[in-house]
Amino acid sequence: MAKIIRTERLPELYKAIASLKTEKECQQFFEDLCSEAELSAMEQRFQVAELLLQDKVYLDILLETKASTSTISRVKRMVTGGTGCVKRVIQSINTEEKQEG
Repeated sequence: MAKIIRTERLPELYKAIASLKTEKECQQFFEDLCSEAELSAMEQRFQVAELLLQDKVYLDILLETKASTSTISRVKRMVTGGTGCVKRVIQSINTEEKQEG
């Protein structure tokens, strides 16, 4: 695998993402921008984060998502010690779903 050289962030990308209005528009944007493998990896990591926040154990997460233990560990570090954004988003989604249901 090629080593990724980190450069400065591209603020225009994040502005573009923030400008998306609907779930469908988001889906189309990422389908245009990312490969199928990149999308699958992001979706899998998000699903792992959701399950970790539900206090699921590694084996259950592995069986449900097919994520490697290293991916699960990486996501757990992000969920417990990252910026907290993914955790806040997942909690917000769960709160909205409870209020709608």
